[in-house]
Amino acid sequence: MIRTVRALPVLLLLPALAVACGTETAAGADPAELASRASALGIAPEHVYVTDASGYTLAQQSVGVFGDDGFSAVYVSQKEGKHLQLSVDRGSMTAESCPEQPVGDSSGGSTTCVRDGDFWFRSAGERREFAVPKEGFVIHLGGEGVPRDVLREAAENVHRPSAEELDALLPPAAGRGEPVERGDLPSEGDGAPDNSVGEGG
Repeated sequence: MIRTVRALPVLLLLPALAVACGTETAAGADPAELASRASALGIAPEHVYVTDASGYTLAQQSVGVFGDDGFSAVYVSQKEGKHLQLSVDRGSMTAESCPEQPVGDSSGGSTTCVRDGDFWFRSAGERREFAVPKEGFVIHLGGEGVPRDVLREAAENVHRPSAEELDALLPPAAGRGEPVERGDLPSEGDGAPDNSVGEGG
């Protein structure tokens, strides 16, 4: 089944997110804030992950919903002209089910699966990925032409976002502000706009 990614229109081209490769020393994002921002966009909070890979930076405008309530983001290498996609969706992956699941949006060729530590290295046609099984969902890190060692590095470094990473990844939830007051609405009566004209005009 081909999953669709609904990119967030409110995200503009911002400076790429810079994170320390292979480290998780930064404080994790507040769970309530993460849940608020993710849920407002239709993303299950537990599906929000980020990663680090040498030479790749996050393209904020790519962040969006994957499938029903999954998560997706693309990391770009300007030097190599390659794209590495991180996607998270509900499901599982075993030795039996791995060959039956497509690799990304690839529709051609059979899926090859090789166990690599706690991960699955998968390929179909020109697309390759590492799959990281979690409880109730799977994290995929893949792309066309991306070296295997880079994909594995991304798989090893996948983690929940820090507070700083969350700010760059997902916008604050909307709708929290006070309603805007209109000067043409009277404080009494049926609330219809006051279109009366004063003296002289």
